[in-house]
Amino acid sequence: MSKYWNEKTKSLEPYTPGEQFKDRKYLKLNTNENPYPPSPLVMETLRQAVNSDLRLYPDPNSEELRATIAGYHGLSTEQVFIGNGSDEILAFAFAAFFSPGREILFPDITYSFYPVYADLFSIHYRLVPVDPDFNIPVEKFMTGNGGIIIANPNAPTGKCLPPAALRQVIEFNNTLDNVVLIDEAYIDFGGESAVELVHEFPNLLVIQTLSKSRSLAGLRVGFAMGHRQLTEGLYRIKNSINSYTIDRLALAGAEAAFQDEAYFQETRQKIINTRERISRELTDIGFKVIESKANFLFISHPTIRAGDLYARLKEMNVLVRYFNKPGIDNHLRVSIGSDEQMTKFLQILKQLL
Repeated sequence: MSKYWNEKTKSLEPYTPGEQFKDRKYLKLNTNENPYPPSPLVMETLRQAVNSDLRLYPDPNSEELRATIAGYHGLSTEQVFIGNGSDEILAFAFAAFFSPGREILFPDITYSFYPVYADLFSIHYRLVPVDPDFNIPVEKFMTGNGGIIIANPNAPTGKCLPPAALRQVIEFNNTLDNVVLIDEAYIDFGGESAVELVHEFPNLLVIQTLSKSRSLAGLRVGFAMGHRQLTEGLYRIKNSINSYTIDRLALAGAEAAFQDEAYFQETRQKIINTRERISRELTDIGFKVIESKANFLFISHPTIRAGDLYARLKEMNVLVRYFNKPGIDNHLRVSIGSDEQMTKFLQILKQLL
């Protein structure tokens, strides 16, 4: 711990990303990356974007991309915010809409960046316990609070709430003037988005990313959709930190990704099909598999501890995600790779069993 750190820095427990190794070749199923490359249209667009215009600053408000996403989702441009990945948008949202001294709510088992942001911005939070099957009890989010955040599908479980359940939470909190953040990083893999509720509720902000379903984790582009008062709040925070968060190449690639709908639908469906096949086969060999609407599976075995299995898989050059935390320390999160990768994963797993 450095003597130069202030007290806030000393108190932080930063988010820990999935392992990234360069020392040897792994079957990498630990960071929920898309196994398929970006759209060929994206690749060609990026090649063309590498030109002398890189000497110029990008559009600080990403107007063309905002308009494209707005058209795609049936919104106005003013209802869309563009950020440097959805994690940055989450940080801006915590800063813009949640206040120290007012307790926000999120599930006790969910994306582990939420408590990190809460601590960073000195926001009190209360964890809402999920039930033994990892279901989120929506009724417990309809109580006094200073804001709500729900990942849907949830991470690391993959469980997904229907819009009707989310509507109850949003509607109740709208009467309290509380913002509800719905983090839809994995929504394209089988869930139903809450974006339609944006037209009805001014307190709803839906956050999505191009990292997962559109194979652009390396470009770092996310977006939020909500009432213009919410998106304006996000831009006030962004422009108080860095006006040019999205570079020219990221803007060009993201725009092209939305123009190639056929490729998006094809690769998205491939991942869904592979997930369902692997879920069945894991069940057949004795694993308990949580029903998932994401591009990963959350699994446990009745006799082999998850930590042991994680270590043994790593020895076999297979990386999966293990969370050594209460409530989930006997589960592994397995990202869905290509059919070939997942078949190899099953073969190695059967050898270990």
